Amino acid sequence: MKILALALFGAILAVEPATAIEAPQNFAVHEAPLPVPEISFEDAEGGRRTLAEFSGKAVLLNIWATWCAPCRKEMPTLDRLQAKLGGPDFEVVALSIDRSPDMVKQFFTEIGIAHLALNIDTSSKAMFALGVFGLPTTLLIDSKGMEVGRLIGPAEWDAPEMVAFIRRHVAAD
Repeated sequence: MKILALALFGAILAVEPATAIEAPQNFAVHEAPLPVPEISFEDAEGGRRTLAEFSGKAVLLNIWATWCAPCRKEMPTLDRLQAKLGGPDFEVVALSIDRSPDMVKQFFTEIGIAHLALNIDTSSKAMFALGVFGLPTTLLIDSKGMEVGRLIGPAEWDAPEMVAFIRRHVAAD
């Protein structure tokens, strides 16, 4: 009986894909990665940037604003995630839709953001192109520029389960 149970358990495990990565609560992973429209935005100096610049690395793209209370609360967790995992294979891209880069700079200074680059889309065109209907919204984009999944609403991005999820995704990518 034990042998039959072990064989059945082994057969069940064999059906699960070895690369399956369980997503944290509220993180919707797509069945197949989706194309991400090309968007542009500005950096802290007013230079033009695009998502294509991040080709070859996984990106956690967070759409946020300084007037959004949940966005403000989660920003330090995104900063800590970038400090922990940021590098040649992964980057957190926090994209503000505020009208004033100075407001974002002031907010970053006030709360001690040290690891995130300032990115801003004063036109909010990126938000609409990406199908973002609420803030914050965060997209996980693979190294090929495809959306793996998204989370609508705030999250604790440096929580152990979230860090483990992103690490596994980056490693599988």
